[in-house]
Amino acid sequence: MGILQVFTLLGALGMFLYGMNLMSSGLQKASGDKLRGFLSAMTSNPFKGVMTGLGITSLIQSSSATTVMVVSFVNAGLITLAQAIGVIMGANIGTTVTAWLVSWLGFKADISILAIPLMALGFLFSNSKKNQRQNIGELIVGFSLLFLGLSFMKESVPDLNETPQVLEFVKSWSSYGFESVLIFLVFGTLLTLVLQSSSATMAITLIMLSMGWIPFNMACAMVLGENIGTTITANIAASVGNTQAKRAAMSHTIFNVFGVVWALLLFKPFLSLVGVIIEAFGLPNPAADGFAVGDATSAEGTAALYGLSMLHTLFNTINTFILIWFIKYIEKAVVWIIRMPKNQESDSFRLKYISAGPVATPELAAEQAFDEIIHFAEISKNGLGYAKSAIAAGDSDKFEELRSKLVKYEEISDRIEYEIASFLNAVSVGDISEATSTKIKAMYKIIGELESLGDSGEAISRILSRRNMHKRSFDAVTIKNLEGMADAVGDAYMAMIENLKSAHKGSLDNISNAYNAENRINELRNSLREEEIVGLENGGKNYQASVYYMDIVNELERMGDFIINISQDLERSFIAKSLHR
Repeated sequence: MGILQVFTLLGALGMFLYGMNLMSSGLQKASGDKLRGFLSAMTSNPFKGVMTGLGITSLIQSSSATTVMVVSFVNAGLITLAQAIGVIMGANIGTTVTAWLVSWLGFKADISILAIPLMALGFLFSNSKKNQRQNIGELIVGFSLLFLGLSFMKESVPDLNETPQVLEFVKSWSSYGFESVLIFLVFGTLLTLVLQSSSATMAITLIMLSMGWIPFNMACAMVLGENIGTTITANIAASVGNTQAKRAAMSHTIFNVFGVVWALLLFKPFLSLVGVIIEAFGLPNPAADGFAVGDATSAEGTAALYGLSMLHTLFNTINTFILIWFIKYIEKAVVWIIRMPKNQESDSFRLKYISAGPVATPELAAEQAFDEIIHFAEISKNGLGYAKSAIAAGDSDKFEELRSKLVKYEEISDRIEYEIASFLNAVSVGDISEATSTKIKAMYKIIGELESLGDSGEAISRILSRRNMHKRSFDAVTIKNLEGMADAVGDAYMAMIENLKSAHKGSLDNISNAYNAENRINELRNSLREEEIVGLENGGKNYQASVYYMDIVNELERMGDFIINISQDLERSFIAKSLHR
């Protein structure tokens, strides 16, 4: 095998992997946040969870993408651990669709003949002005590259019959009985760990089988190993997540390892079952003694390829049927294995939705970021409550406690803004749709306004501190006026949060509630200012106390400006551009 042939094989493998990623990315961008809603809505019981995982993975052709998505949703609290386990089981069944596509289209129909014309079609779609057609074009090009890469891989693999020494070496691996099964199982595991794609490893296994490199039973052992190797992706994604995310990833490992254990214990009967099913389709039994593939296009070759795909499907289906009744016990097991850190439950200010890092698709990652922004807005409103309490605090110790909380909330808002911005930067690096790009630009503006709200709360605490330093105080009427102003800002907060949630659901039609709240704040500010001026002119007010009073009124009015800016950003980005339609 020459050096050029080696590089051709590696290049073909790269083309296959890139095509798969491109196809998956196009499908995910075309579906957008519909996947997110489907996943979170269709997990009310284990059977629905399994069907959800199966459906999504069959669609996006990536069990890794589905499991990483599930890990991030558990991390965010969108679905429970038990629901996640059901989805992961379904994802394992869904990933078997890839093996059937490769077996049928890649080896039998040889769709690589149509790959170049399909790429031309994909190119035309990708040059369309409509975003959805561009995504479909990406899907078509990815589909073409996948099967073109598979075709090049088949052509690059040397015929071992021409190199009998290498053939004997490969065959010697298969001559140790059950030990050979374990050798190929470990090989399949390691290959999947390296490639980070069980689908790519499955394609390589199908090629090795079709070329006569390995017998059918050793190819089956490799498939079992691939099911262990693929769990590493979810565990990597969960490594920076919370405890529940780590538990979801661990359940994936338990599921696959349990399946491999029973499949090894019943290895020969399991292969015999596969052989019987393939024979029922009128093809030779690939598990029979003396079976040889020969040519991939022959009946024997077809039987071997379909047999391997059938084993992959049966393994995950039987494993799911067995373990679906024990989801509660799997949940208890992973809870016992991965304990909750003592300090995690009390950490109420950590990010809720994006601490597991970006999910497999930017479209879903953008949705996670929006969830975090809503959480940010709710935290910010708590800061307004502390500012209102600080205004009315008569006791100096109580005031200092509230002041320190406002300082802390300002620091929290700075940290959350930075974390969300960093997350959005990571999402923007990827290949994102025009709709997601517009959405992310709006989110940058919104988190900036929310951070400014935290600054205003801390600014009010500074004004009150200066008032106290100069031994001034507010009378009951002044405190009542400021509380009324804070309540008006609180109403604006509620309107803003309502609009954020409506925009996230795609049901934001107008922001009249925000404009009404803003008008109320401005009217109240003007009224209080006029009243204070009259009081000063009549000599009934202390000038220095009035200055502090009006400074707080103006700061509360500024908070109203930041709040209305957020709703206006939503109006421009989510209504005018109809991003969710």
